[in-house]
Amino acid sequence: MSDKQLEPAVNNSVRNIIIAIAAIVLSAALFLGLQTEASDSSLESQVQKSTALSVALNNGKPTLTEFYADWCTSCQAMAGDLAQIKASYDDRLNFVMLNVDNTKWLPEMLRYRVDGIPHFLFMNEQGQAIAEAIGEQPRGILEADLDALIANNPIPYANNRGQISQVEAKVTVTDNTTDTRSHGATVQ
Repeated sequence: MSDKQLEPAVNNSVRNIIIAIAAIVLSAALFLGLQTEASDSSLESQVQKSTALSVALNNGKPTLTEFYADWCTSCQAMAGDLAQIKASYDDRLNFVMLNVDNTKWLPEMLRYRVDGIPHFLFMNEQGQAIAEAIGEQPRGILEADLDALIANNPIPYANNRGQISQVEAKVTVTDNTTDTRSHGATVQ
């Protein structure tokens, strides 16, 4: 092979290597960019950034409590909007997230009659529940509700039901035919 024949082959090889490296770098950048964007608005990320219920009930700020589950498609659909809302309102409101699959929150689920998720509970500065909204809420509606909560006005769109995921009870109710004081003997 002459030098003139080798030159195009070498040029093509160098070009192909440069294209391959550029494709790898662009793919890695795209992958990392999507991972960062997804993680900031994921339910898990929002839970880590949320205020503990005990703190929220005692710090004198109004609170939006969201009852959610990782498997809830409505909760997942709202995650991006809620991340942006939380970023905008975080200095004026507490954002609390309670996972309905964690039995630790069963007393709160029973107290606030959580039967569908997402279930949003609006609480005043004293920690008293004043309104609720159940199911997917459009961003503008939720922002209007939060503005009213901050201004201590009636919540305009509360007590509405949007698309929900049913809560699956993980508590088993047993037949109460045995008196616990009888130590297992059947009551007639």
